[in-house]
Amino acid sequence: MLPATMPINVGNTAFMLLCASLVMLMTPGLAFFYGGLVERKNVLAIMMQSFISLAWTTVLWFAFGYSMCFGPSWHGIIGDPTYYAFLHGITLQTMYTGNDAGIPLVVHVAYQMMFAIITPALITGAFTNRVTFKAYFLFLTGWLVLVYFPFVHMVWSPDGLFAKWGVLDYAGGIVVHNTAGFAALASVLYVGRRQTVTHKPHNVPLIALGTGLLWFGWYGFNAGSELRVDAITASSFLNTDVAASFAAITWLLIEWANARQPKFIGLLTGSVAGLATITPAAGYVSLSTAAIIGISAGVICYYAVALKNRLGLDDALDVWGVHGVGGLVGTVLLGVFASKAWNPNGADGLLLGGGAFFVKQCVAVLASGVWAFVFTWGMLWLINRVTPVKVDAAAEQQGLDAELHGEAAYLDA
Repeated sequence: MLPATMPINVGNTAFMLLCASLVMLMTPGLAFFYGGLVERKNVLAIMMQSFISLAWTTVLWFAFGYSMCFGPSWHGIIGDPTYYAFLHGITLQTMYTGNDAGIPLVVHVAYQMMFAIITPALITGAFTNRVTFKAYFLFLTGWLVLVYFPFVHMVWSPDGLFAKWGVLDYAGGIVVHNTAGFAALASVLYVGRRQTVTHKPHNVPLIALGTGLLWFGWYGFNAGSELRVDAITASSFLNTDVAASFAAITWLLIEWANARQPKFIGLLTGSVAGLATITPAAGYVSLSTAAIIGISAGVICYYAVALKNRLGLDDALDVWGVHGVGGLVGTVLLGVFASKAWNPNGADGLLLGGGAFFVKQCVAVLASGVWAFVFTWGMLWLINRVTPVKVDAAAEQQGLDAELHGEAAYLDA
């Protein structure tokens, strides 16, 4: 049976629609952020990869994605893809019954869809400038079905394997950032390095605009994950800003000490690292803990990117170091600092005697990273049997905007 009818809470419904809009805005924000970081000749190609996710993921979500994520469970791993197929049976009176917030089911469908849209788009920053559009389109489809949808079900569906075990992930440290980050690592290793590796962004103001939109949208990403308006909503909102700010300043100071100059891009990147790292914990920890998580994000993600550079891995826009490592660190620190005093529906972490909970968090984040890495590598291998994944050297030299799309971002390009 589909969820039963209950009275609509107008305030919660309006708030969740606003949060869904904020999360939707994050995908164009990501397009600007990535677009500013790449060369002029590849701006449209990387931005289009975000916008195609905005459209195509919606189609898949409508057809079977929501059902695979939140339909009746198959062994706790995946939902029945036919249960909500094409959103059949959902009416204006069908209510979301995951809590007593009184929101229509269509609101939950819309809100969760925005998460599904941005997650695979995060991966594109790793293999920028060297993947064909046809291969990316196939990858986007396969990755959602084989990685994202199963982990949404396992972690966020009440019948999911990890959810029933007691794993917590407030807004996507495991489901979004860790899976995307380790998928990015697999992509980099499979696709290989660019012909010419450059770390010179072509438009820093565009990066700043993208960061601002991401930071703004992240309030909907985290605060909205309470799925209602209450004190936990407010604390997760403030925790988001606190962690991002402490991470940004931490990254800035470390880079300033090493490079002898304060770097604007470092400040921006640090803030995104803080946002990714607080995501799994935002609604389960105190305000002071958010500051600790932000500082940890600034230090650990900075040195993860430095390690990536030292190893010669061509993760062009540091997706693994910022999102993969950030999601991992945030999930583990949630296992350390979680407190039922800040969320009675959460858990007590290691510092409050929750050793078993800490172990569960570590197992879940390890499993998600391994799953995402293995399935991503396998998908790219299969796609390469059908169509080349990597563009040829001539196309890379000319730029993907002209070679793949026949367009230019700037008139003088």
